[in-house]
Amino acid sequence: MTDPQAAVLAAADALVAAFARHDRAAYFAAFAPQATFLFYNLDRPLDGRAAYEDEWALWEERDGFRIHACRSTDRHVQLLGEVAIFTHAVETELSIGGERLTNHERETIVFARDPAGRWLAVHEHLSAAA
Repeated sequence: MTDPQAAVLAAADALVAAFARHDRAAYFAAFAPQATFLFYNLDRPLDGRAAYEDEWALWEERDGFRIHACRSTDRHVQLLGEVAIFTHAVETELSIGGERLTNHERETIVFARDPAGRWLAVHEHLSAAA
């Protein structure tokens, strides 16, 4: 049996790596369909992976949104049975409207183990770093 903490970190690494290369399919596959999202730069929560996928597509089309790199540091996993809370600091290089930016943020991702044993993200909360 795989060490649960290592498995959660591997799931988080795969999610961050897909985000860092702007791989929408792999990134969204890391989330359960019922996952919820709370972002400081949106005026509302996103209920369900499909709502986030729609928002992402809008950002690409309207704003020229593109991820160039993402680094995860200060990582911590708290295991609670079939649920794990992953927190980290995030530095993201991205483009919006043709302008290259670097965001510094803190993020909490809640993972739940599905019946097949796969850790899927079920909630993401993103905050601006202090």
